Amino acid sequence: MRPRPLATGVFWGVLLLGGLAAPSFAGSLSGGILGQVKNSAGVAQMGATVLLYDRYDQLVRRAMTNEEGKFAFDELTPNIYSLRVTLASFVPALRRNIAVAAGSENLLQINMTNLFSTVDLVSSGPSRGLLLSDDWKWVLRSSSSTRPVLRLLPAPSSSRTTASASSIFSDTTGLLKVTAGDGESFTAGGQEDLGTAFAVATSIYGTSRLQLSGNVGYIGNSTIPAAGLRATYFHNADGETGPQVTLTVRQLYLPNHDGADNGPALRTMAMAIRDSVDLTDRLRVEYGMTTESISYYERLTYLSPFARATYDLGKQGIVRVAYSDGEQPASFASPPTAASTELGATTAALNSDLAALALLPRISRRDDQMQVQRTQSVEAGYERAIGSRKYSASFYSESADNATLMLAAPKGYVPWTDSLPDLGSNDRIFNIGSYNRLGYTAAVKQPLGDRGELSLAGGYTGSLAIAPRDAALDSHGSDDVRASIHELARPWAAVSFSDTLPVTGTVLTTTYGITDSRVLMPDHYYMTQNITQSTGWNVRIRQPLPLFGGLGGRLEATAELRNLLAQGYLSLPSSGQKALLTNSPRAVRGGLAFIF
Repeated sequence: MRPRPLATGVFWGVLLLGGLAAPSFAGSLSGGILGQVKNSAGVAQMGATVLLYDRYDQLVRRAMTNEEGKFAFDELTPNIYSLRVTLASFVPALRRNIAVAAGSENLLQINMTNLFSTVDLVSSGPSRGLLLSDDWKWVLRSSSSTRPVLRLLPAPSSSRTTASASSIFSDTTGLLKVTAGDGESFTAGGQEDLGTAFAVATSIYGTSRLQLSGNVGYIGNSTIPAAGLRATYFHNADGETGPQVTLTVRQLYLPNHDGADNGPALRTMAMAIRDSVDLTDRLRVEYGMTTESISYYERLTYLSPFARATYDLGKQGIVRVAYSDGEQPASFASPPTAASTELGATTAALNSDLAALALLPRISRRDDQMQVQRTQSVEAGYERAIGSRKYSASFYSESADNATLMLAAPKGYVPWTDSLPDLGSNDRIFNIGSYNRLGYTAAVKQPLGDRGELSLAGGYTGSLAIAPRDAALDSHGSDDVRASIHELARPWAAVSFSDTLPVTGTVLTTTYGITDSRVLMPDHYYMTQNITQSTGWNVRIRQPLPLFGGLGGRLEATAELRNLLAQGYLSLPSSGQKALLTNSPRAVRGGLAFIF
């Protein structure tokens, strides 16, 4: 009977040692980044904002330095990260390609100056590289004895656990907008439109996120209100990663061909699903599909698949390949600029949601049959950051069927059975047929201080022109107008500038695009980089206003001026009557937004 107490002691000793060793093993599966912020004199800087991004430039964490100028990000998944540090009166500091390995701690020293701020890597810990290589992962997955059954995830933060336990909804933000404006009409002047939009985003139990946006307004030439509603559900609480489902419904009334406001109702309903998967440590694939049903005179239903692959080359940059067929994949929209996120990343996301709600399907009428523009696009792009400057280049092949443009012409120029009324003006939506084109693009972006950005872009792509003729068209039939349009490849250039004024807090964004004045260049929706090739001069202003009465939140006035110089108009041949085609009419809009 002597061995029994000894065996019992050994048994409890093993359990005790195992319990003590388990936390250290779990902790070894993650890494950390910590550092200290000082000025040029070596004085620690308190209150600096430290932003942590993953390899796809998506915001992961946010921190503020303490009274000793120190910050820390713990329990980070092994990956490649970027760090951006901002502080008033100093130039922002940026460092990319910070490799976080399992069980490692990266120690950084940030020196803030008025000219060149630096981030120095003092120590990267005892381990470098990733926990497991891709080859070892596939070896373990192929073996039945080592195939994982459970996944060990980092423990949730105490703040998130407390918030989710105390209430169902948390981190709720929203905005309310009242807008009005007028658009240019070449025949009888513009018509005003007035609308009210709202958007709300909230976390559910701290594990998922819901965004709800809507718009109710009155459109020119119609006394019947138009309405739209959009709901987006994210599986993850950050609203950026994980599967997402979006439901969008709209209803509005278009005037009849004689200008009356008793036209049929245009109703649309769209369901979009998007998800992403990391096939390797460097390769991410995003994919999804949109199914949309449109009812106007008749009913049409179609599918629009899309996909994008991103391969991280480390210091050598990022390669992206994207494909879409049908409508433009709004979920592939590039992240907003620094100036647009100055008043909050969540507010920028809500504004993007409202912009997506305003994108109606591009419908037209041809031979008294309703048609929907469908665009098939294949695009490849490369992006590399050298210091604070970012370079990019892309190539795309685009094919559009039942393409639509705005036709400004006298009444009866084309049969009303071959066009649709335009919202907010007396112009018509005209089906020009199909076109195919190739495009090449190169761009460079340079941050300007803490809140500004300057970008230059240029390229060579297909445009639309009118075939030279000795005389005007004898008839104004729709087929004659389409036959006069042909494709030409032309160069283009665009400059974009955004900044926040230091005293008033005014957020100013302006773009200017130029190409051959004798052609019309349809916009291309870029899926691999964040640039625009729109022709003309566009200005957008956001002005924060003081809010009185003790109300929480903030007040903001907005103004948007599109195509101020009236560029990008294509003159059609006619017998003494002026007729123009455009995809960017001149317009002025303004509004007031309450953000909470």
